[in-house]
Formats: sequence, C-alpha cells, structure tokens
Amino acid sequence: MGIRPLRVLVGAVATAALAAPAGAQDDRRIAQGVSAGGVDLSGLTVDEAAAKLQATLGPQLGNDLIFGAAGRPWRLMMADAKLRFDALRTAKRAAHVVPAPAPGADPSQATGGVTSVPLALSHSRLAVRAFVAEVDRHVLLAPRSATVTFGLRRIVLRRSRPGHGLDVAAAEKKIDAALDDPAAPRVLHQRLRPLRPKVTADALYRIYSTAISIDRNAFTLRLFKRLHVVKTYKIAIGMAGLETPAGQYHVLEKQVDPVWHVPNEPWAGSLAGQTVPGGAPNNALKARWLGLGNGVGIHGTAEDWSIGARASHGCIRMHVWDVEKLYPRVPLGTPVLIR
Repeated sequence: MGIRPLRVLVGAVATAALAAPAGAQDDRRIAQGVSAGGVDLSGLTVDEAAAKLQATLGPQLGNDLIFGAAGRPWRLMMADAKLRFDALRTAKRAAHVVPAPAPGADPSQATGGVTSVPLALSHSRLAVRAFVAEVDRHVLLAPRSATVTFGLRRIVLRRSRPGHGLDVAAAEKKIDAALDDPAAPRVLHQRLRPLRPKVTADALYRIYSTAISIDRNAFTLRLFKRLHVVKTYKIAIGMAGLETPAGQYHVLEKQVDPVWHVPNEPWAGSLAGQTVPGGAPNNALKARWLGLGNGVGIHGTAEDWSIGARASHGCIRMHVWDVEKLYPRVPLGTPVLIR
C-alpha cells in the first residue's frame, strides 16, 4: 500500500520556504565553539555560516514527514506544514554568542556560557492539528454502547463494542517536536488507543436486573429478572376516562398496608380528600403499594372480580395474594413499561 498524502489546507497553503542567505554581505565571524542544530559554525562569517546551515540542514528539513497509524502511512508535506527555516537569521544569532571561557580564562569574557543557538525554525501548529484530525478521522472506530429494547413480552439486549482512535494530543506533540528538531526522524508511528463504550452490557444487566411490563390490552403484568420473563400476573387497569397512563416509569416508593390519600375527585364519593389508614376496611389500596409517581401505582384489591377488566381509577390492580408475592421481588428503581 502506498503512502497516503493528506492535503491540509490552513488559510492559503504556500510552498515550504527554506530561506537562503539574502541581503548585504555580513563578514562578522562567529566565535569558536558555537554551533546551531548540531552544525559547527566556528570561525565562519555570518554569510558562510548561513550557507553551511542551508546546505547541511536544508535537505533534511525539506523532507516530508511520514506518520504511521493503524498499519497505514500518512504523509505530511512540508508545504502543508508551512515549515520555515531561516538560515541567515540563525547565523546572525550565532554571531552574537560569546562561548564559555576555557579553564583559567577571564570569566568576564563570557556571556552566559551558551555555545549552541536555536534554529530560526517554525511551522504551522494549526496545520499539524488539521493533519492529525484527518488521520484520526480515517482510523477512528467509534465505540458502541450497549442498548436494550424494552418491550411488553421481552427485553432485547444489544451488546457494546469497543473502539479505537488516535491519542490526538500525543500525536500533535510528537509531530510538532519532530518538525522543531532537525535531528529528529521524519518517520513516526503511534499505536491507537482503545476507546471504551459509555454503556456496557453489564451496566444494563444491573439496571434491568428486575423490570416490569404492563400490557394493558392483555391485562397482564410481566416480571422480568435479568432480561427474562419469570412470572406473569393478571391485572385490572383504568376504566374509560381514567385510563392507566402509558409510558416508562420506575418504582419510586414501596409500602406495606399503605395509607390511602383519597383524591378529591367526584368518583371518590364521601371519601374524597380524606386520608384512610392502612389496613382499614374502606382503604382501596390493599396489602401492598408500588408507587410509580403522579398517583399511579400497583396495589392489591378486594374487588377480585375486576381483575382482567378496565375497572380502576388509573392504578394497576392485582389479587392480594399476587401483589404480596410480587412485592419482595421488586426493588426501588425498577423500570416499569406501560403500553
């Protein structure tokens, strides 16, 4: 497979400039022991030093950078990177340096002991970021989170899948460093890092370790454990005009022999707005209460004839013996689907 060049456009892309010496002749001589980019400039004039730097470092600095990722090579061309090497400016920097004095020499002749000067070398970091982003776009495999489809009769799990991609920040840093250093190799490689899904199957198994579906058409409550139906119960649901609301809920509260706060509604008759103690004969919430919010819940009933019919005022009714068996198997937070 060939090396793929990535054309990175950052503003107006120009040809990479490796600046040659220009301007008036500069005959200043550089002190002994002074270098730049590993090139010894001792005793040279500024113009000579600039020419030597250009001849020695220019070809290497002009080489394109090859970046390997996911077993594929990608080429960053120096024109796109906007690499600039100013050999003359570098030589002028060297001309201002007084190297550290030899042992026994007058320390006043030194200006800090610097013997190597930095190169006048630059590139577009914006172009590097664009290049790395383009490589990452090609090699990225986004992770896939696990999902469930919660239905009345079954819960279908779709498992997660890990992904991989570039460590973008590390790649940018590595490429920037290579372009800033003439001695650095122009062939780089970086392993992809694993990307974990946000939601795993184990997490969904915990969330749906217990679940309930309310099938209004079939007057059936199904109890799920670890995504499988383990028990079904016959129920009653809301009558016409007071329908049991569809949607997805959670068990928000649990009570044994619950107190009944009677709604202030016409259907409640003389009990409207009253509070009936738990276990009282006129308490319609028999034995157990699994509250889903907004006054809707699952409870026992003394009107066993109503099971299998649209007979309640919006709640889900169960036989007392059924709700007593269901109650300990349903923790707080259990998801409940009503459809």
